[in-house]
Amino acid sequence: MSVVTTKMQGDIAVVTIDNPPVNAASQAVRQGLLDALRATEARQPAAVVLICAGRSFVAGADIREFDKPFLEPMLPELLNAIEAATRPWVAAIHGTALGGGCELALACSHRIGAPTAKIGLPEVNLGLIPGAGGTVRLPRLIDPIEAARLAVTGKPVSATEALELGLFDRLAEGDLLAAAIALAKDAATQPRPEPLLTRAAPKVDRTTWEAAMAKLTAKARGQDSPHEAAAALRDALDHDGVTALGLERARFMRLKASPQSAALRYIFFAERAVGKSPRTKGVAPRPLARIGVIGGGTMGAGIAASALLAGLGVQMVERDTDAASAGAARVEGILGGALNRGLISEAKHAAALARFDAASDYATLADADLVIEAVFEDMAVKKQVFAALEQACKPEAVLATNTSYLDVNEIAASVTDPSRVIGLHFFSPAHIMKLLEIVVPEAVADDVLATALHLAKTLRKLPVLAGVCDGFIANRIMSSYRREADYLLEDGALPHEVDAAMRAFGLPMGLFEMQDLAGLDIGWAARKRRAATRPANERYVDIADHICEAGHFGRKTGRGWYLYGPEGTPERNPDVEALIVAESARKGITRQSFTAEQIMTRILGCMQSEGAAILSEGIAASREDIDVTMVNAFGFPRWRGGPMFMQTA
Repeated sequence: MSVVTTKMQGDIAVVTIDNPPVNAASQAVRQGLLDALRATEARQPAAVVLICAGRSFVAGADIREFDKPFLEPMLPELLNAIEAATRPWVAAIHGTALGGGCELALACSHRIGAPTAKIGLPEVNLGLIPGAGGTVRLPRLIDPIEAARLAVTGKPVSATEALELGLFDRLAEGDLLAAAIALAKDAATQPRPEPLLTRAAPKVDRTTWEAAMAKLTAKARGQDSPHEAAAALRDALDHDGVTALGLERARFMRLKASPQSAALRYIFFAERAVGKSPRTKGVAPRPLARIGVIGGGTMGAGIAASALLAGLGVQMVERDTDAASAGAARVEGILGGALNRGLISEAKHAAALARFDAASDYATLADADLVIEAVFEDMAVKKQVFAALEQACKPEAVLATNTSYLDVNEIAASVTDPSRVIGLHFFSPAHIMKLLEIVVPEAVADDVLATALHLAKTLRKLPVLAGVCDGFIANRIMSSYRREADYLLEDGALPHEVDAAMRAFGLPMGLFEMQDLAGLDIGWAARKRRAATRPANERYVDIADHICEAGHFGRKTGRGWYLYGPEGTPERNPDVEALIVAESARKGITRQSFTAEQIMTRILGCMQSEGAAILSEGIAASREDIDVTMVNAFGFPRWRGGPMFMQTA
């Protein structure tokens, strides 16, 4: 059957795209639309409604086609033909209209959206720009700077905002198809709007434009496509529509062949490939309606808030009533922040609070389906918590540890039924960070693993499966390149030089800045814990230990690798720099200068060698697991694909 069908409803032709799961604009869809256009032009209905089956309007192009020669009909030519149709075309949008779907809607003479619809041009997230007229038509329809916001940031807008911008003509009240047919009948009796491609470009003050583009591209951090999108929008304002369309297409094709786009397409597919296990195929997860969270600190509160926002019930347990009240206040603060930013409604906020309770009694966990401990990173403390959980929880409840480094096998062995224990390593802040490392101990049951994956989906997290080792995937690699950064200090670099090189590479912040932000005492505790098992011949840099011994733990104490004044801006710390130079001299190391490229070569090489060891040991199943982890845990630049991708690209 064709993925595009046409049926008459009175004198209105209804063209329906049905190409699951997201109606991507594949070659079959493009050909089907061209056939529908020809048929409707021959039949001459009063107007045409374009609608999609399933959960979404066209949610973009078929990205799998991007590594192959494009097949006709090409999207730009198809959209030009739709725009030139002799009858009005009304795009009826539900779900998402993204990328090529947004461009398809722009080629129609009218657009109507369901109240929950979203529309946008996210091509920059794949290292591209719109390639079928998006940067040309949109600034001729809405305010050009608002059009640039959509194309440069890649962030979609809601149906309400689309209506306010003039991107939608109407919002549907009730049935979308009925509302679209009503709009089509109205359109058939009105003069046709001038096609966007032939409209004169609006005038925008050059200074105002350049200031707006500088602000929009400020967070690109080395990625080319946001700047290219801004340049394409400028072309659209400086040229007629046909010329600008040719310039846009040439820019799109050049970017499609770029290393950055290849890396971004790789990570796009990698994020959809991870988090699967042959062990869970056909295995039903255990019930998951109410969870427990042990610990109400920053991590515990974030986990609890994430679960509440996902519709789960949450029972928090702290060591005493004061701590439970403090934990509850943190959770309520997160939920209140979501309400104030418009991320949740008053009703959802009230419902989340109604599903939440905090107490100091483990007995309140009797009906919990899954419990996550998020207490201090100490094996003895963890085992005490699990002993209490074993007494308080029902036998089928899943028991999870949020440990960042500790041996999950040892934790599991401390309970009578180790098959119910799994590692769920969240990243802080847990209600924001997408990554969830699911640490799979030896004895875990298949349905417990399935439950962990189901929880990740419920929380809208990105799950990566990891084996048991010190630090799993994320923190094991981070510990490795942190050591390499310490070696660089002794060998001749200074903290601000390492951090500047990492930021120039595209990371959101440098390693020493990040340590100061997290608190130097956290890493210090981990190093002291591992001191007894550290190989005697391992090179060890104790500069950070000396800083901590002086009571300087970073931002929270005002001193760490950097100095922090009232504004919180990091300044070079001359005492630490003197300590670094003295340590090099004490060890007889002749200091040398490093370029930013040399610094990153060492750090990246360390990431890759540790990643290779993780793969060879079976801690990660694929390079995609490692790259997805590094991108989502530590902000490794998406447009570079990940350290393992860079090694083979």
